[in-house]
Amino acid sequence: MRHLQREIAKLKRKILALGALVEEQLRLACQAIEERDLSKAQHVVDTDAVIDEQEVEVEEECLKILALYQPVAVDLRFLVAVVKINSELERIGDMAVKIAERASEFADEAPLAIPTKLLMLGDRSARIVERAIDALVREDARGAWRVLAADDEIDALYADMITDLKAGIQEDPREVDRLIRLIRVSRYLERAADHATNIAEDVLYMVEGEIYRHYDYDEVADSPAPPT
Repeated sequence: MRHLQREIAKLKRKILALGALVEEQLRLACQAIEERDLSKAQHVVDTDAVIDEQEVEVEEECLKILALYQPVAVDLRFLVAVVKINSELERIGDMAVKIAERASEFADEAPLAIPTKLLMLGDRSARIVERAIDALVREDARGAWRVLAADDEIDALYADMITDLKAGIQEDPREVDRLIRLIRVSRYLERAADHATNIAEDVLYMVEGEIYRHYDYDEVADSPAPPT
């Protein structure tokens, strides 16, 4: 049992390191868009290989622990949750790369005003990823619920952003290509936030032993740790 707990502690450090790296990359990709910074964009693209390598290491570590120790109850739930969270983090990293690729395109062109709502969407998407990782670190069900509650705000901001960009295309069709790129960036940020909510659901499974993925959150408001 002592060996198992030591291996789980090591695994927790690895998944947290991956989470911190992914969050950093998402923020850096948003900065590359705002600042038209080609070097930051390239750094995000180059770091994707590191994220992929760490994702594989975490998965292999989970499989090794499952095979060697055959954990049960809380330990088994933790391992199952980490396998899923690991995949979600890698996908957030992919979204950061896509944003960075769009930033590289903007860096080579004439300046384009980045909408304030897009910058807000980037900040809030990175923040919800940070909160999901923090809920994982603390095994905090209440924190996970707060992540789920925040997703509606991000969805609404994303919808507003798309409406504004479509209006911009109608006003100035000459900017259609670049505005479509901004629509894609908005979508990547919204998807990153969706992956963060998936992480929060996995944290709830890990802590409470309940699967909330297909639930209407209003119906589970009497959970031991609902959002406040």
